[in-house]
Amino acid sequence: MELTHIDSKGDVRMVDVSQKADTERIAVAEGYIFMHQETLDLITSGEAKKGDVLACARVAGVMGAKQTSSLIPMCHPLNITKAKVDIQPVVAGEREDGRVGMHVLATCGVTGKTGIEMEALTAASIACLTIYDMCKAVDRGMEITDVRLLKKDGGKSGLWER
Repeated sequence: MELTHIDSKGDVRMVDVSQKADTERIAVAEGYIFMHQETLDLITSGEAKKGDVLACARVAGVMGAKQTSSLIPMCHPLNITKAKVDIQPVVAGEREDGRVGMHVLATCGVTGKTGIEMEALTAASIACLTIYDMCKAVDRGMEITDVRLLKKDGGKSGLWER
């Protein structure tokens, strides 16, 4: 297996996708942000001083997906056809480790020549970072973890699921 973003001399490059066929592609990524119970309560009650944390994080995640090629040097700019960010509380007793926080699930789609995994991963990351930003005044110890791809489909390689 060879890395596609490195040429025979070892130099980085943007992959030439001009000869590839357009196909429908989808990617789903997730991330978690863990926090103190009091912070989770502020978010879920809508009492955070900066406003609706989850609405802001969902919008930020979609915006992040749309900006991926500006942030990650070898990503192609894509005409994204779908970007959705869902955020659900992780409540006490739900996990064996007892941690509480938010679970972010980002889904992105495109009809194009290259995959949309990086956009879904960026959306999940930016949503988690936005939650951190909006709540850092009350909980600097929040932890973003497990940002990862769950599913990608489309293109030559077809379906991949974690």
